[in-house]
Amino acid sequence: MRFNHSAWRVRLLFVPATPSPLSSAQSQLPCGIRLRTEPITRRSRYLSTTYGPPRASMEAGDVRGGGLSHSALDRLPAPPKIPMRSRDERKAAMSSDLILDGMVGSNIKLERRIFCNRNVNMSTVTAVGFDQDYTLAQYRPEEFETLVHTLTVDKLVQVFGYPEMLYSLDFDWTYMIRGLTIDKQRGNILKIDRHKYVKVAYHGFKQLSRSARLNTYTRVSVRDALDQPDKYTLIDTLFSLAEAYLYMQLVELKDEHPELLPGAKSYADLYRDVRGAVDLCHRDGTLKRVVAADPERYIHKDPALVPLLTNLRRSGRKVFLATNSLWDYTNVVMNFLLADRVGAAKNDAWLAYFDVVVTGCGKPSFFKDLKPLFEVHVQSGMLYNTDGGSPMIPVGQDDLPELVVELRNEQLEVPGLSNGALKSLENPATVPKS
Repeated sequence: MRFNHSAWRVRLLFVPATPSPLSSAQSQLPCGIRLRTEPITRRSRYLSTTYGPPRASMEAGDVRGGGLSHSALDRLPAPPKIPMRSRDERKAAMSSDLILDGMVGSNIKLERRIFCNRNVNMSTVTAVGFDQDYTLAQYRPEEFETLVHTLTVDKLVQVFGYPEMLYSLDFDWTYMIRGLTIDKQRGNILKIDRHKYVKVAYHGFKQLSRSARLNTYTRVSVRDALDQPDKYTLIDTLFSLAEAYLYMQLVELKDEHPELLPGAKSYADLYRDVRGAVDLCHRDGTLKRVVAADPERYIHKDPALVPLLTNLRRSGRKVFLATNSLWDYTNVVMNFLLADRVGAAKNDAWLAYFDVVVTGCGKPSFFKDLKPLFEVHVQSGMLYNTDGGSPMIPVGQDDLPELVVELRNEQLEVPGLSNGALKSLENPATVPKS
């Protein structure tokens, strides 16, 4: 069989896998798909799927205008009819507990699956790190975001001097999404595409007209960069949703009743106050104390976390936790998620799921700035004064105090905290970076 170098195509004829009077140049596949090739210069009445070599020979009467003759087509059996499913049937199949992808079945529900557009070769990954908040700990937005809004309003009234009528403001936790941008100078919230084009703009909760939007952000002699931190801020975390909603409420209050605000507040001043009130809720522990008192109300319990962390460690990889939360709150959340313990029942057994735990990271600067590490005594939550990861001998003494030595010996015997993990903590250079 010879082939020339001219372009060629492949034909797929979907017919039952039964004998039929086709020419010898057609290859029959077990699944009932017959493969047929012909030069691309010929006109085809069938679906062309890819390119292939030309036919070596054809029997007389098999070809007419690049395809089968009418007599040959008449001898082909009719293809089987595939029943069409209704829209409701297709929707039910997609939401079924058992989703088949054509090759293997999975009992993971569709909403819990992870889809990606890039493969990762896990054989080259030696350490896997997790954040805590909104990563391992998935907060219930209807409860947690409402709590953030309520506590922030309280700080604005009690600390920043805003009127008590703010307590009557409602909160819709479904309204905001991540990826929006706040224009602090104008009191607007923007939807920007990847080309820095403002597609949608709201002032408070009122959408700007197309002409107003273009005149503000497009038809200007000098366009803003839209990423200047003094003028714009990005809603890039789930923690920012409640504060963005509250900021929009204050924008409308300024427009309708500016006399109610403390002093002559600009839109930028409003955002600065909201941001300061939210930070104060985190700094003074107001927010986390409420969550720690009833973690089940504010945090989803995920039964897949323990198998996930266990399988990663069994695979030989190092697993670490790096969170901005301090030890006391981390201990509460991890006990609830990994050990199902709350209140006085908390212990440190959850440390067994990690090789290294770093709290109070201060990310993202944690990954680029060299900061001293302080060792945590897990029973008391106290910090050891350290230099390069090792406890320092106090000035005027020849050795560490006996209490510190005893505490360190206790920590070495904590179940799940391996010597290797402690050595990694003692040497900051060995702490894995994600």
